[in-house]
Amino acid sequence: MGKRLYGNGWASGGVSARRFVRILPALLVLGGLVFDIASPPRFTAVPLFVAAPLIAAPFASRTGTVRIGAASLAAVIAMRVYVGTIGEIVPIIETLTVATTAVLALVINGVVRRGSEQLASARIIAETAMRAVLPVPADRVGGLHVAARYEAAQADEYVGGDLFAVADTPHGVRLVLGDVRGKGLDAVEAVAVIIGAFREAAEQEETLEGVTQRLERALARDAARRGGLDPVEGFVTAVLAEIPQGSATLRIVNRGHPEPLLLHAGGALDVLRPSTPALPLGMALGAWPDRADEWDLPPGATLLTYTDGLSEARDPAGVFYDPAERLRGRIFPGPDELLSALTDDVRLHTGGRSTDDLALLAVARPAEDQPERRTTVPIVGRGGG
Repeated sequence: MGKRLYGNGWASGGVSARRFVRILPALLVLGGLVFDIASPPRFTAVPLFVAAPLIAAPFASRTGTVRIGAASLAAVIAMRVYVGTIGEIVPIIETLTVATTAVLALVINGVVRRGSEQLASARIIAETAMRAVLPVPADRVGGLHVAARYEAAQADEYVGGDLFAVADTPHGVRLVLGDVRGKGLDAVEAVAVIIGAFREAAEQEETLEGVTQRLERALARDAARRGGLDPVEGFVTAVLAEIPQGSATLRIVNRGHPEPLLLHAGGALDVLRPSTPALPLGMALGAWPDRADEWDLPPGATLLTYTDGLSEARDPAGVFYDPAERLRGRIFPGPDELLSALTDDVRLHTGGRSTDDLALLAVARPAEDQPERRTTVPIVGRGGG
């Protein structure tokens, strides 16, 4: 079962615009020729011939930029020969202007290409760092089926503050999904602190509440090391869950995070609201008495956790995406198919636009008599979408 953990799933539908920009220089040259042929000699299309290589420079290859520049220069010379003014001072100045612009466009193209190469290198480094900090969970952990997604809000952006991890421990399968307030390297550092503390605490702590407190202390140490963080800016919302081995019990500690969903095999859905609302991690407002809530996790059920990049995604009219409403009554072959359908559906809801990263983590308890594949009811396009 394939995974797409890191992706640019939120890329907007600007493909057509980019294609138009790429063919625009050729259209300008062609339009300039038509204009020069159709208009009296005192009118000139030189501005179009000048604009063509300048527009091509940031978007075309070096060869493409040279071709557009040469085509513009050839068009100017050909038209001046056609009207018999090639030896006059104004046509000579026009020809030199287009030639100078073509050379300038080639220089601009080189600068842009070098910048693009540096940006590509930075993207590779950022993605490698995120993969190291946020590794892909295994398809199966402790007898449970697992799937995860990380969708960047901006195409080609990989550095964010969403996080997840799954661990098979002596206490059962434990997982965390969270959202660090903020972006950039500070957010990645906080993600590394949370993930590192979780992997250690998940193995050592007897209770899920103990794991939560270890994360709280790790964030406090990190804040002290960095000279203190603003409690309004440095917090982390998180959901921690535990599924003991051989048990149908699901335990959850929710620290200010969107409520997880429990999808049953027959299509029923439960919103797992905490009995007592709690503050996010890292707010430095005193000790918080964590208490895990318990639910049944029957065979065939799937636990879905997500960041607010899903629940706060809006359509063009400003309507929030409601994952519980969209998923209720739907069934899927497994957690990977669930996340694929969900990311497609929210992308359709927003029209491909989003302002926040999205992390999804789904854990399913397989039924003993569950077939390999079940009928999937797609959610994309529901409600007139």
